[in-house]
Amino acid sequence: MSSLEEVRNERIKKLNALKEKGIDPFPVSTKRDATVAEAVDNFTKLKKKRKIYLAGRIMAIRAHGGSIFFNINDGSLATKTKETASLQSYIKQDEVGPEQFSLFEQTIDIGDFVELAGSLFVTKRGEKTLLVSSWKILVKALRPLPEKWHGLQDIEEKSRRRYLDLLSNEDSKKRFLIRSKMISEMRKFLDAAGYVEVETAVLQSLAGGASAQPFLTHHNALDIDLYLRIAPELYLKKLLIGGIPKVYEVSRNFRNEGIDVTHNPEFTALEFYEAYSDAQKQRELVEKMLRSLVKTLFKKSFTEYAGNRIDFSKKFSVVSYYDLIKRGSLMPNPESAAQEDFSLKAKQLGIDVAPSDTKEKIMDNIFKKIIRPKLIQPTFVIDYPVNYLPLAKRKPDNPELVDAFQFYAGGLELVKAFSELNDPIDQTERFAQQDKAKAAGDVEAQPSDKDFVEAMEHGMPPAGGVGIGLDRLAMFFTDTANIRDVVLFPTLRPKTNDEQSNCC
Repeated sequence: MSSLEEVRNERIKKLNALKEKGIDPFPVSTKRDATVAEAVDNFTKLKKKRKIYLAGRIMAIRAHGGSIFFNINDGSLATKTKETASLQSYIKQDEVGPEQFSLFEQTIDIGDFVELAGSLFVTKRGEKTLLVSSWKILVKALRPLPEKWHGLQDIEEKSRRRYLDLLSNEDSKKRFLIRSKMISEMRKFLDAAGYVEVETAVLQSLAGGASAQPFLTHHNALDIDLYLRIAPELYLKKLLIGGIPKVYEVSRNFRNEGIDVTHNPEFTALEFYEAYSDAQKQRELVEKMLRSLVKTLFKKSFTEYAGNRIDFSKKFSVVSYYDLIKRGSLMPNPESAAQEDFSLKAKQLGIDVAPSDTKEKIMDNIFKKIIRPKLIQPTFVIDYPVNYLPLAKRKPDNPELVDAFQFYAGGLELVKAFSELNDPIDQTERFAQQDKAKAAGDVEAQPSDKDFVEAMEHGMPPAGGVGIGLDRLAMFFTDTANIRDVVLFPTLRPKTNDEQSNCC
């Protein structure tokens, strides 16, 4: 029998001991009238009350003969520290009586939830404490928490058992709270700018709006195959056609692609579209939004990522895609270079080239490996080749380029945006190019969407659209190197029976 099984069996014995005394180990309600954070923050005021009721999880126990000190928290955050509040509690035999003290001593473990009634006081050592006059079990935990000082050490276990990671690692909890506040502030920003939040279909007959391999599923009642969406873009642009001039969606997207430090198959994105706008206007909006986020989240004009101070106080740099390709690859004329030239250069740089890779895809792979890691300070990259973004409008002064930008900081791609293509004939031709790429073996090529083109033929206003990967942006704002550490429950291969371990 493993040590974890032995601990669990002992706790089950304690559970049964409570039941034998007619005590429900999982009661319906609690009399709690203050959070632990409120008790800490408003200690002087609440100290004047004869009795308060607190409830929470026991995180530490220290027995001293006829008395027991223990710490509880309920997940609430202290106002000053913005960290999980913890309050020392003190139960002694003289106060609660021998029977209640003995029951606590014999049945209560670290990890259990209890309701405590009592009064607040300050110990001789100056520690805020609750003197317990009565207590009640709320939850009997059957498994132990991670060891207090070391928590979960295995990186994969942190992702698999996020609930334990959050309990034992204050930095991890803080990271997810920053992520939540980030998304909330972005919503506030767009709401204030007149955008309307909407929800669009996750199950789609065609997976469009981005270049990615989708997940396929089947709907039994309709007896049709459907795809999990890879992006909400085409649906949001249909809403522009329908007369809603400013729309946004915080969407869960699914892409059947590899997993690495910046990619998870299931991810969250923000996309917003504005009629009568364009890439230039949306670029100004994105810069304003990001600068506002940094100020709101950190109360300053800069943040830090991977050891670099990223300054948002200055105007963001703007540089063309081909200029960066030229500098990074040392190719003199990348605009006119053939696919074979890029294949050769990629191999020289140690980049794999698949037979189905288009020139644009090879260029993108060169960009990702050689150029992107060097884009540390806030930078807009503009003027992409037309086949790189099949849903973007061509530049009027150069039809071989599209009016688009991507935003980079800390070596991460964080934003993709462009002036939306609204010419249905051009869109049909671009889809045809994607069909050729798919026939040649490119599984990420976008499918022709006749329904979207039909909608566009009714007239789509000129517009600017923006897409932001929120997981990656959360990585950036929390100085996190791996995307799985900003996703509460990332996609992982299930454990086999042989791999099940005593993690705690």
